[in-house]
Amino acid sequence: MANHKLGRTTEDIKRELTAILRELKDPRITSVFLSIVRVEVTNDLSYCKVYVSALEGMEKAKSAVKGLVSASGYIRRELGQRLKLRHIPELIFVPSDSIEYSAEISKILNTLDIKEFDDETDNT
Repeated sequence: MANHKLGRTTEDIKRELTAILRELKDPRITSVFLSIVRVEVTNDLSYCKVYVSALEGMEKAKSAVKGLVSASGYIRRELGQRLKLRHIPELIFVPSDSIEYSAEISKILNTLDIKEFDDETDNT
């Protein structure tokens, strides 16, 4: 039962953090296309790791994380006002290259010459 509540709280935090990121005015954050990839919350809700990825690459994600760290007090206060939790976890922002990686995989898959499977040619 507790695991279900933790999962729901994690999703709530991710949803609210995404909304809060849209409201920030730091140019390190607003100049890039940021996405929250994953959120991990400890069982006692004391820490929350937020994995952030930028479409422009890992260097932009690292720059955005610096902006997020400087705004973490504001973000945490906003999170506390939006979510009715007894304790708001300390936010730890981690840069990730998952968007860049998936875009590279997609580009590679699009360059492959794969023939369509035709049901009429298969007589089994």
